[in-house]
Amino acid sequence: MAGIYLHIPFCKQACHYCDFHFSTSLGLKEAVLQAMHQELHLQKDYLQGEIIQTIYFGGGTPSILSVPEIQGLLDAIYQLHTVTPDAEITLEANPDDLTPEKLLALRQTPINRLSIGVQSFHDPHLQLMNRPHSAQEAVECITLAKSLGFDNISLDLIYGIPAEDEALWEQDLAKAFALNVQHLSCYALTIEPNTVLGHRLKKGKFTPAEEERVAQQFELLMTEAKNHGFLHYEISNFCQPGFESRHNSSYWRQVPYLGIGPSAHSFNGVSRQFNKAHNPQYVEALKLGQLPCTVEELSVEDRVNEFVMTTLRTSWGCDTQYVQQKWGMDLLALHAEYLAKIKTKGLLRIENQTLLLTEAGKLLADEIALDLFLLPEEAEETE
Repeated sequence: MAGIYLHIPFCKQACHYCDFHFSTSLGLKEAVLQAMHQELHLQKDYLQGEIIQTIYFGGGTPSILSVPEIQGLLDAIYQLHTVTPDAEITLEANPDDLTPEKLLALRQTPINRLSIGVQSFHDPHLQLMNRPHSAQEAVECITLAKSLGFDNISLDLIYGIPAEDEALWEQDLAKAFALNVQHLSCYALTIEPNTVLGHRLKKGKFTPAEEERVAQQFELLMTEAKNHGFLHYEISNFCQPGFESRHNSSYWRQVPYLGIGPSAHSFNGVSRQFNKAHNPQYVEALKLGQLPCTVEELSVEDRVNEFVMTTLRTSWGCDTQYVQQKWGMDLLALHAEYLAKIKTKGLLRIENQTLLLTEAGKLLADEIALDLFLLPEEAEETE
């Protein structure tokens, strides 16, 4: 089984926190889409005939595409690959794009999961982030999508937004749960250097929320999700039972996937490919029949460390038996002293040789994963 990711590198306007690859100029949209079709054909053997179980339109803002443009990409995938009848097919969308007409048209396509970028139900926060929709538009589009039969809806929310009112995040969560969606992806506001908020921070015109407050909001998120019957299956992801993102879960389980479009990544188990994050160069390369990507061969060290980083963030945890069987690395023996220390601190537990973070440990997930990383000399000893 495998997945396909399509990166749509266009947005109506730039969110003030976003450093993903996108353009607010649509002049190259048709050319980029033609190039993506070409890339799909050139990369048709990358997954070596694996059956496709997930397709994900990400970006950028994929909902900026017309429904015929979305269907055209899906048609190409179905022509070139075998896709399971129950494939999860996700479209990331902004609320302002999901008009009644657009939603009705999307219902006629294979799209069966919507990931809606709400970010906040508080208009001043949306304005701070330069989001193109209002809180009311978000509620209306979600309600309409549900009424039209979309029964697998995920919302993106951002916490850690500086605000005087401590109750705003709690109110955002209450509104999200009241809408009875199936999935939530929640991220702390991160200030990247080359963004509007990053520049404001450098000039002293923006003050981020205190780390302690961000941690408190994450703890509230975990508590409220549990109270509403949501599973906390990955650090930033929560769902009603049975509604895990199959596509993202495949990333965390290191299932192969093909990435199509400018800046998209691909993974086949032993190497990664990184497409150019430059729309004109991407288009020109494919016009010449060339793949606009850089290939990185993954060492044992790379593969083990990535497995640790991704699985430790999940509810199923890091299976050290799998690591030992696949790569000959005994993580429990290598890190015995460190693991004993963080177990004593209540940050981690070990069940059936699987490392599982506690709720307290989830606050330090990245730090713990880095401490468990394999060093080059340790990898060499196993080869």
